[in-house]
Amino acid sequence: MKVSELNKEDYHEFYQTYIDKLPGDKTLGGLLKENQKDLREILSIITPEKLSFSYAEGKWTLAEVLQHMIDVERIFQYRALSIARNDKTSLPGFDHDAYVPESGANRRGLESFKTEFNNIRNSGINLYESFTEEMLKRKGRVDNNITSAGAIGFITIGHTIHHLELLKKKYLI
Repeated sequence: MKVSELNKEDYHEFYQTYIDKLPGDKTLGGLLKENQKDLREILSIITPEKLSFSYAEGKWTLAEVLQHMIDVERIFQYRALSIARNDKTSLPGFDHDAYVPESGANRRGLESFKTEFNNIRNSGINLYESFTEEMLKRKGRVDNNITSAGAIGFITIGHTIHHLELLKKKYLI
């Protein structure tokens, strides 16, 4: 599946900014792998001391941003799996701001973030590669909105790109 194959009915309009960050001619699997490489490059230049950096009072630390990215990846994979398997359960939203203080991100080391992100993304790559085109196009309800399993994969990538851009701009990575 390519980004250009998505329809506006495949995802809530809130996610359009994430979708707009993606080239339309690339496949989901290819983009997941490229995006993983991009994040690995960023993680390779972060120092352990930088994890506690926050660009302004009340903003997340770099460690909290990394943990947020991992949490979102996990949650979105579950959503895509549920929809692809034709589970008709309406899936809940989640309050990402409430997850951060409970995550314990600031007590973690850089290597643990690198390992976890790599493992989670590899799991996602395997998951999406296991889906047929029909499964990727299958739709379900998430946070009272209709979305497709494939759209969730693309949104995941756009979300990561969004945070990589913020890391470069705000965290001076």
